Amino acid sequence: MAALAERFYIKSSSFTWLKHLIIPGLLLVSVALLLGSISYPYWTMHLDAPQYDYRDGLNIEVYINEMKGKDPEFDELRELNNLNHYIGMRQLDDAAEFERSIAIPSLLIFIVLLVVAAVAFLRNYRYAWLLTLPPFAFPFVFVADLYYWLRDSGQNLDPAAPFSSSIKPFTPTMIGEGVVGQFSTAAQLGTGWYLALGASLCIVAVWGILIAKSFTKKA
Repeated sequence: MAALAERFYIKSSSFTWLKHLIIPGLLLVSVALLLGSISYPYWTMHLDAPQYDYRDGLNIEVYINEMKGKDPEFDELRELNNLNHYIGMRQLDDAAEFERSIAIPSLLIFIVLLVVAAVAFLRNYRYAWLLTLPPFAFPFVFVADLYYWLRDSGQNLDPAAPFSSSIKPFTPTMIGEGVVGQFSTAAQLGTGWYLALGASLCIVAVWGILIAKSFTKKA
């Protein structure tokens, strides 16, 4: 009986330590990762064509609140928008305007939720984990929204555009290589998105600890 009591005490002490140090620590790491992600692109796209061999193509970077070219001395976004005009595709910065306008405030709300959750876990609030759901979902919502706008922009070309007959409706490649007319493209998720994903993985780790704790209590 004494051995069993000692074993239970060790398990309880271990999870108390996890609750007071590891869980809040993981949530604060998530906060830092989300804050850091603001400074980096969430998605990048490189376009290449013979007429741009002199400057290594065009490079577009998508942040959570803005879209711009990589080269500060050349307006790559404007150049690509001019090209899109000829095939009847909307200007890139016209897509997801609402999402970009609320991105920073939303991210700050997620950060507040994580901080509140960290404090709530210290005080044994049972449903504190619910506060972590919105920040967990953030990078996945970004990908879904990005795909929606890429598809919507490529599938709804203006038939009155000068070269509309030369390009059929298409969905731009979101990840990987693709071809649009004479352009070859290469797109990938950026550093900012992976930082946000890291925040989500920290939250998953918190959930794992809580699940393990619940099984220990039942045992």
